[in-house]
Amino acid sequence: MSDSCRVVCSSGTLRPSADSPVTHFGHRWTDGGVDVEADFTGAHLLHAGVAACILNDLYREAAALGLSLDGVRVVAVGGFDTDWASTGVNYRVEIDSPADGASKRELLRTVDRVAEIPRALRAGTTVARLP
Repeated sequence: MSDSCRVVCSSGTLRPSADSPVTHFGHRWTDGGVDVEADFTGAHLLHAGVAACILNDLYREAAALGLSLDGVRVVAVGGFDTDWASTGVNYRVEIDSPADGASKRELLRTVDRVAEIPRALRAGTTVARLP
C-alpha cells in the first residue's frame, strides 16, 4: 500500500505562498477563492474531490452554526493496490478560526458525517460507460 496521491485544498489564511504551484478557483464562500495543489491524474482528482467537498462543507456548516472561518486547509491522501483498487482516502483538516476548540470539534464531526463525496465513496458506487 502506498499513499502516492496527496492533494491539498486551502483557503483564506491557510492558502499557500504565492510562489507555490497551485490551481486557483473562485469560491462562493471565500473572498480569495480556493487553491488546489495536485498533480493532474485521475487518481489525484478522486482525492481532490474528497478534499474539496470537505472544504466546501466546512464553510457551509460553519455558517449554519454561526462560526467564522478565516482559513481552511484539507489534505487528502491515499493510494491504490497493484490492481488499482483504492486503499482508502484519509484526510486531515486545519482550521483558522476564532471559534473555541469545542465548536471546531463539533464542526469537524458534523462535516465528516454530512460531506457528500466522502459519503458516496463510503457507501460504494458503480461506474459505467454510456453508449
